[in-house]
Amino acid sequence: MENTKKLYIPRGLKLKSEIFNGFGKEELIKSIISSIVFGIIDIIIYLITKNTVISVVFILTTISGTILMLTKDYNNISVVDQVGFLLEYSLKQKNYMYKYEIGNENIDEITTIKVGKYNDND
Repeated sequence: MENTKKLYIPRGLKLKSEIFNGFGKEELIKSIISSIVFGIIDIIIYLITKNTVISVVFILTTISGTILMLTKDYNNISVVDQVGFLLEYSLKQKNYMYKYEIGNENIDEITTIKVGKYNDND
């Protein structure tokens, strides 16, 4: 007997409510905290330079940049998440010990996986 029922897995299913698409309560809290930190840095910049234009441009770019980097896409991944994945991958082990047999001989080797651009002479 053949199973004719299809399984549908929803894509982009959101479990939490969002303020706008990809930006929910968690991202709002993160952006408020970063706005406070950058606001303090902005006050320090204003006290040093006494230039209002620099301060206004700095605070507006940092707030908008924070919101853009924290907004999640259709796959529920933000720019900050992607950078975190990249850092996590770069810190992982790239040398792997393995053992294989040829006939009666046991051979232990270390292989290195090279990521990125490299010369064949390495």
